[in-house]
Amino acid sequence: MESGDFWNDPEVSQNKMKELKSMKDDAATYAQLARQYDDIETMIEMGYEEDDASLIPEIAQMLEEFAQTYEGIRMKTLLSGEYDRDNAIVSLHAGAGGTESCDWASMLFRMYSRWADKKGFSLEVLDSLDGDEAGIKSITFQVNGENAYGYLKSEKGVHRLVRISPFNAAGKRQTSFVSCDVMPELEEDVDVEIKDDDIRIDTYRSSGAGGQHINKTSSAIRITHFPSGIVVQCQNERSQHMNKDKAMQMLKAKLFLLKQEENAKKAAGIRGEVTEIGWGNQIRSYVMQPYTMVKDHRTGVESGNADSVMDGNIDAFINGYLKWLSLGCPQTAGGGNE
Repeated sequence: MESGDFWNDPEVSQNKMKELKSMKDDAATYAQLARQYDDIETMIEMGYEEDDASLIPEIAQMLEEFAQTYEGIRMKTLLSGEYDRDNAIVSLHAGAGGTESCDWASMLFRMYSRWADKKGFSLEVLDSLDGDEAGIKSITFQVNGENAYGYLKSEKGVHRLVRISPFNAAGKRQTSFVSCDVMPELEEDVDVEIKDDDIRIDTYRSSGAGGQHINKTSSAIRITHFPSGIVVQCQNERSQHMNKDKAMQMLKAKLFLLKQEENAKKAAGIRGEVTEIGWGNQIRSYVMQPYTMVKDHRTGVESGNADSVMDGNIDAFINGYLKWLSLGCPQTAGGGNE
């Protein structure tokens, strides 16, 4: 390929445009931080000169906004992974707890949806299976936005909920678990060999919303990879061919990450991926009764405002994880007991 042809390639151009936009956004954020600093300095000087204590609340608000902008820049500097810039594909699976866990899965999906909305990211459901009575048994969705995978990789593992269940007539506290798996949407074709004999491809009717076409045709795809036991599904696309391509892309990404985890485990002796969705494996606990507390067992980050966390305000946990990871702590899916 000639050098001119290389730069005219649509995929190359798109990647370069994304990179340029990212650099432009970073420069704009830095300029905003500098302006905020100058404004705060000016307000403090005015307060001293005029001996005006009424300016203190306004200055405090400005300092809080400055800290938020600074924290956003600092978080981006911690995103140095090879695929951190990519979109993220997230899968939630209800574990022990029956209907309560299915409801917990739907609550987590809402939490990530709200977080994505606050970030200005788009969210697309790829596959879902409703619970028998309420909630979601499983759901796979893609979050599109710069550094989506870099942020959301912190969420991989088992999430534990403790609350008085609305589905329990006795009004007793109940513990539920949901596993969260996160992988990047790899834009390039990764070097992963998949033999035809190692997979089974099944078609089935889509169960989610989508109109008569989706409900009447077997366009959904499920791919089972026998050597690893990995199963991926996609039903969101409008054709069986598109669903198959997306599912194969997801399988390659999972196998690629699995290989990386195995190599890291051999090199550093860290734990592999946790497969049991239950006690002792949670990365984070969300306690609603008798007190409210959300605690990450890997990093120690916690919040007493569980409602705010469930409304999508999880940046403190993401930031804590990225800092924890930058200090050389293992990137594992498991956690510890509370």
